Amino acid sequence: MAAQFGRRLRRGATTTAVAAAAVAALSASQAPAAPHPDAAGDRASAGATPPGDAATGNSPYHTDLPPLTTPDAPGASVNLPVTGSAEAGIPASVLAAYKKAQQELASTDAACRLPWQLLAAIGKVESGQARGGKVDADGTTLSPILGPALNGQGFALIKDTDGGAYDGDATHDRAVGPMQFIPSTWATWGQDGNGDGRKDPNNIYDAALAAGRYLCAGARDLSLATDLDRAVLSYNHSTEYLRTVRSWFDYYKRGSHEVPDGTGVLPADTGSDTGAASPSPTPSTGPTTPGTSPSPTPDPTPPPTTPPTTPPTTPPTTPPTAPPTTPPTTPPTTPPTPPATLGSLENAGTGTLTATAGEAFAERVKVRAMSTLGAPLAKASVTFAVVGDTDTRFAGGKSTVTVTTGADGTVTAPVLTAGEKAGSFRVTAAAGTTKPRTLTYTASVTARVADTIARTGDKALTAAPGTEFADRVEVRATYKGTGVADTAVTATMITDAETPAENDKGPYFKGDDGNAVRTLDLTTGADGVLALPKIYADDTAGTYTLRLTTASGATLTVELKVEAPEA
Repeated sequence: MAAQFGRRLRRGATTTAVAAAAVAALSASQAPAAPHPDAAGDRASAGATPPGDAATGNSPYHTDLPPLTTPDAPGASVNLPVTGSAEAGIPASVLAAYKKAQQELASTDAACRLPWQLLAAIGKVESGQARGGKVDADGTTLSPILGPALNGQGFALIKDTDGGAYDGDATHDRAVGPMQFIPSTWATWGQDGNGDGRKDPNNIYDAALAAGRYLCAGARDLSLATDLDRAVLSYNHSTEYLRTVRSWFDYYKRGSHEVPDGTGVLPADTGSDTGAASPSPTPSTGPTTPGTSPSPTPDPTPPPTTPPTTPPTTPPTTPPTAPPTTPPTTPPTTPPTPPATLGSLENAGTGTLTATAGEAFAERVKVRAMSTLGAPLAKASVTFAVVGDTDTRFAGGKSTVTVTTGADGTVTAPVLTAGEKAGSFRVTAAAGTTKPRTLTYTASVTARVADTIARTGDKALTAAPGTEFADRVEVRATYKGTGVADTAVTATMITDAETPAENDKGPYFKGDDGNAVRTLDLTTGADGVLALPKIYADDTAGTYTLRLTTASGATLTVELKVEAPEA
């Protein structure tokens, strides 16, 4: 990922030891076998991103491996005294930054289970723990740590994305800082880990927290080997990189200790302090035998004045391997797009939630999902739920519905339809699995009130003096055409429709005692229907008025005639 501080393999006789160390470290960590170094194979077996699509642009990195002997016995303390193995020593400020990042992630994304030893392993191969801990009191490197220009010459091709603000290169991007972020990735994932109000990739506290959040992206659980491998490969898509980081991760888990800043053990070839790639040594063309020095043989013949032009007759025991000279034929041309994670859920303008029984709510719940970086988060799943003693439901009779946010991070719940039960209840909106975010809204349903009362028939109502009306009066109270049960209705025999007052003669009802009653308080039944009691006529002929009034103010007048039958 980062600058080429060291070569891909150790030299000479150490090569075999390195391979053995890698195998031993991976076996000890019980990591899954690394995928085949073919790009397609990497994706298929490890679920990683394509080459170049990484936090560092797949810049070079240190390939030194930890010693074959562990810093301490398995299960021993991870905070060994300063007398422990030199390779296990981590500079004080750097170690503090890793542990601080672990604590921060434990409180904001506990399900990720980020171990600080993973940050230490990545920091080791990326920058040699900030060049052995060369940082100031605030954790900022004493000089910038920069990788080589990502110009497609042996590395990914990533044209400048920051105007040189972070890496000083206005033509191509370079990996920056102790955790070696490319500027475009830092623009998305940069953090303020030391609370100074700045997001500086050259500050170990800022960079460690940013690396932790990047590794935890996509709801990963780093206690699972497969998720940890995917996280490391997303940082730098290389099976060799995964093996190296895994080796140091296992090494630090078995033991580590704090050393003063600036005294950490540096990789074998550290290059310049700016992090530029170290030149590769020129292979020797003379005959050599590993592990021995050639002994000169006395030659009585004086050497020629002109050096010989032919190569030695004795070939090398192991021919040197020429470094590759041809860059990748199709280097990646676009910077990575790291996954975003849910940071918060906020109200996006939901109004008052109220409706009359049986009607649809005019307002709908609307929320906005925001990422941990404060940007709108698309494709986030939000679950809306109706909570409480109510028969109000979303469309289709559902009490719970899950919808995905749009490009602007917002999502609107389906329409709510009020049930028949009046009263208050709640509607919740929840998102996130590792740390759910929930919003709660209060909603209410108002009972229907009749806006109309009318007769169910139209037959004229007549009676002879001193008799009862043969036909009963039946009415129905409704709200927007729907019958309203339990509606209070007052029935009164009145004198004048213009200035109504209870009449003292003409038609009447009978009370429980059998006496004449001209005002009754009644209630509608199912579907708003009400059948009035029998009406009787006294001996006074004429045309009379019966007025019915609901509690909500709807009125109806009914004509009653008292007349002698025709001869």
